[in-house]
Amino acid sequence: MMETSTEIDQLFHALSDPTRRAILDRLCSGPMSVSSLAAPFGITLTAVVQHLQILEKCALVRTEKVGRVRTCRIEPTGFDALERWVREHRTIWEKRLDRLGTFLAEEDASK
Repeated sequence: MMETSTEIDQLFHALSDPTRRAILDRLCSGPMSVSSLAAPFGITLTAVVQHLQILEKCALVRTEKVGRVRTCRIEPTGFDALERWVREHRTIWEKRLDRLGTFLAEEDASK
């Protein structure tokens, strides 16, 4: 199923920022609190929360608050949508390149 253009645009927008990609990289090692997540970035907690909101909107990250601690973790749903988009586009381009290869082989054979 093809994602809507808006969903894909939001995913690529979220992934276009190096800080957000770094946040995702850090979360690959497991869930962590916002303050732990923010430590190496040298930006305010507010800025990290804004990045997390963008990632959460695209279903790349999930956060939950227990008491005073907000914990973040990777959410695979957004990655599934991104993977489907890449797979669909790869298939289209592989077919086009196969047709081009066939055409060029026929051109060489006719010379």
